[in-house]
Amino acid sequence: MATDTIDATKDPGGSAALRRLLLDNGALSALVLLVAAMALLSGDFLTTDNLLNVGVQAAVTAILAFGVTFVIVSAGIDLSVGSVAALSATVLAWSATSQGLPVWFAALLALTTGVACGLVSGALVAFGKLPPFIATLAMLSIGRGLALVISQGSPIAVPDSVSGLGDTLGGWLPVPVIVMVVMGLITAGVLGRTYPGRAMYAIGGNEEAARLSGIRVTHQKLVIYALSGGFAAVAGIVLASRLSSAQPQAAVGYELDAIAAVVIGGASLSGGVGKASGTLIGALILAVLRNGLNLLEVSAFWQQVVIGLVIALAVLLDTVRRRAGAGPGAPGAAAGGPSGGGRKKAVNAGKFALAAVVVAAIAFGASVWRSGSSGGASTKVGLSVSTLNNPFFVQLKAGAQEEAKRAGVSLTVTDAQNDASQQANQIQNFTSQNMKSIIINPVDSDAAGPSVRAADKAGIPVLAADRGVNKAKIATLVASDNVTGASWPRRRSPSGSERRARSWCCRAPPAPRPRVSAVRASRRASRRTRTSRSSASRPPTSTGPRGSM
Repeated sequence: MATDTIDATKDPGGSAALRRLLLDNGALSALVLLVAAMALLSGDFLTTDNLLNVGVQAAVTAILAFGVTFVIVSAGIDLSVGSVAALSATVLAWSATSQGLPVWFAALLALTTGVACGLVSGALVAFGKLPPFIATLAMLSIGRGLALVISQGSPIAVPDSVSGLGDTLGGWLPVPVIVMVVMGLITAGVLGRTYPGRAMYAIGGNEEAARLSGIRVTHQKLVIYALSGGFAAVAGIVLASRLSSAQPQAAVGYELDAIAAVVIGGASLSGGVGKASGTLIGALILAVLRNGLNLLEVSAFWQQVVIGLVIALAVLLDTVRRRAGAGPGAPGAAAGGPSGGGRKKAVNAGKFALAAVVVAAIAFGASVWRSGSSGGASTKVGLSVSTLNNPFFVQLKAGAQEEAKRAGVSLTVTDAQNDASQQANQIQNFTSQNMKSIIINPVDSDAAGPSVRAADKAGIPVLAADRGVNKAKIATLVASDNVTGASWPRRRSPSGSERRARSWCCRAPPAPRPRVSAVRASRRASRRTRTSRSSASRPPTSTGPRGSM
């Protein structure tokens, strides 16, 4: 005890307090080192606009993770939060847009939907005795399916009042960041100052002991999963406001990011440990990683590898902490003797060193990647493709890269993987980098609107390829009019009334000209105006015999 007291009291200055704070919080140490590394590698990282972008990009994951924190602290798991977020956003858009309900009532329905999904999951766990993994996996499928049924598989635009939640206050503070902070404070209050919060820690530490102490475990599990569903609904509303639409396929895989944020923040998958502040730090680490790697032009595929490694290391650190921590069974820990204190210091130092090594490795790899792909070009152009699983867009990427090489332009190509939210993040990152221009192949015309408007506000021209952008100014649109092209064969062929008139007049029905396929029409779309004019001026022909009057 004397040794710990001396170490704790000497050098009471601010530097010692900061050192102890970093050593005792591995996630915070990793975040500080990660920010420092990204700042050194990219001059665009520490700009005000980019840091606000990081906050916006972390908001949805953090809100989902706050709800998952309740579940993990109680030794459970919730895999349904991404689907519940998409379902809640779809209910909001469908109620307000398709059904004409007031926005406030539609938002209330969305929140009720999220809570109801959580209650169903909680009932399956508490009363059905299903493992949380299975119960929430079933809800993941149910929620996604209902979102697709309600929306018929298509995005639904949200009212302008909902889209306003994705804007800024005072022209600089993003509303999603404010919502994230408020939900974090609510999480901290529930965990630290309410009976359900204390019950979560008790259930996670030892469920049987919690039951014997008088805690109604089944009732508390309903509350826990209902809170998780409610937080998922809030995240869905924030996501819909960012994209100006409800995407039934949105938030795919977000449940994994949410769980990763909680674990990276120091929570234990075995339950009983976790804090709101740690969850927020974990979400920020994921956002900084993705944002920084995008700025360093690292492929989205390699980003998944990096995120997976970070999650694995976070779980490894959790395992090390539980095995080597100063628990009751550790020698010397109960008395607080030197061996217990030394073991704790060794674990903290090891966490700090491991975080430093991980960040340094990421920074070094990104630096090598960047130096090999920058090419020294001064003019930077960003291209965001909806997906590279389509051969057409693969050819689009290849053509853009060939032209950029010929023109001496540095072209950054990103793959949105059919995720409208990911594409919005990519456009925001391009804007933070002050690209000369941005080329976007939108995943969804409504969802791309807010980020394209922000780029236009920053004075960056945006060119749309293959699909336009709604409610946003673009420099030009490069696309074929497939609707007009497909209707061209119908306009060229004689109508039914014309055929009947010709049959009555000429006593013989003319054989209709063969219809041109929509594929062929789309290939000739660039010549459709000239062709349609010539076909309109040409008299109809007939191959049948002509009768006499």
